[in-house]
Amino acid sequence: MSSPTTISPFCLSDSNDRILTKDARGLKILIVDDHPDNLRLLSKILAECGYSVQRAISGQLALNAIRAHSPHLILLDVLMPDLTGYEVCKILKADEKMRHIPVIFLSALTEETNKVKAFEMGGVDYITKPFQSQEVLIRVKHQFAILGLQTQLQQKNQELTDRNVDLQAEVRERQQAESTLRTRNQQLQKAIKTIKKTQAQLIQAEKMSSLGHMVAGIAHEINNPANFIYGNLSHAASYLRDLLEIVQTYQQEHPKLTPKIREVLEEIDLEFIKDDLPKLYHSMQVGSDRIRTIILSLRNFSRLDESTLKAVDLHEGIDSTLMILGHQLKADKHRSEISICKDYGELPAVTCNASQINQVFMHIIGNAIDALADYRSVKSSDQLERFPTIWIRTQMGDRKTVKIKIADNGSGISEEVRQQIFDPFFTTKPVGSGSGLGLSVSYSIVVEEHQGKLECNSVLGMGTELTIELPIEGVREKR
Repeated sequence: MSSPTTISPFCLSDSNDRILTKDARGLKILIVDDHPDNLRLLSKILAECGYSVQRAISGQLALNAIRAHSPHLILLDVLMPDLTGYEVCKILKADEKMRHIPVIFLSALTEETNKVKAFEMGGVDYITKPFQSQEVLIRVKHQFAILGLQTQLQQKNQELTDRNVDLQAEVRERQQAESTLRTRNQQLQKAIKTIKKTQAQLIQAEKMSSLGHMVAGIAHEINNPANFIYGNLSHAASYLRDLLEIVQTYQQEHPKLTPKIREVLEEIDLEFIKDDLPKLYHSMQVGSDRIRTIILSLRNFSRLDESTLKAVDLHEGIDSTLMILGHQLKADKHRSEISICKDYGELPAVTCNASQINQVFMHIIGNAIDALADYRSVKSSDQLERFPTIWIRTQMGDRKTVKIKIADNGSGISEEVRQQIFDPFFTTKPVGSGSGLGLSVSYSIVVEEHQGKLECNSVLGMGTELTIELPIEGVREKR
């Protein structure tokens, strides 16, 4: 049991007293001490300064009072018979509803270990007996000042939370407004695109009205190449099937030449196929090239060909195009053989319409071949650099695009011609030699269909270079 303590019943100075009295209104303090004299004297000191005082003479009564009245501050004696102050404090701090109430311990024990234990148990201060009224009031005032600051902090935090909620709402409203603006912008772009498409269709219709004779000529040109194709297609298909069968059989029976492979070789007459296939291909390619140039050009110019997008190796498309045009690279009576110089960079697979991009390669390489048609055979070693040559270079444009550059050392074109090179039906070739649609369709495929770039650079007398730039990830397919 704690011993009674003599307390001088005086408050602070007049100025401080008035401050405390004003600040103490409505603040409840619970004093817990098993000695009535201590309770009476502490109650008198605190009540005179304006505090609302409650008293308890045991730990259990203190807990009951706390649960019933929830004081703002507790002055708790350490040594009591039923529950010690430490035990009471431990119970308080374990209770979610009471743990926030600050506890100032009162004790005659002055050892450091007792003070340390008081703070470990959750106390906010420690007053030793016999205590002075001024000390008690100052420590109480400081605790209420801390409580006030904590309350202000909580209010500020709540204000910040509320403001954050308001800001989030404003952000959502702004995002919704931006989304609405984007939607309207997309609608506007779609409307503009529709208008441009309609204008292009009107311009095309107007031009086509004066091209009736050209269409008739194209129809006539289609007839002869079609005869080449239909006359030789079945044979080519049969040969290809046989070759595939040989390859498949060889793969299955590799590495030794089995009787089965010998039987297949004898049956299909491989030597005959090797001898006849190039001739057959030559006649077919003459016709197919004409058909592709005319029919596919017209179809793509009118945008009737819609295909799916997929990731492809552009080098394979270039090589396939060169194989198709291989016969046009050979020497003839007007020029020496055209050399192909390939400088392939490391390109990722590009998402695109492979058939359309191959058409672009066909048109551009075909034009380069035509540009070299007037070359004559090289006369001396000093003119080696003037061999008819086509350079094909591929490289990364940036992290999102790839570039394909196709150049020739032909005669080049003037700036006036370069400005019109992508216009529909524009051609510098003799009448009947070109439709004027190849580069126009190529521009439409690269720029409009794939959102890429197609540029032409040329120096008259030196040659021409066309640069294709395509996005690696491609564009969304049309619906």
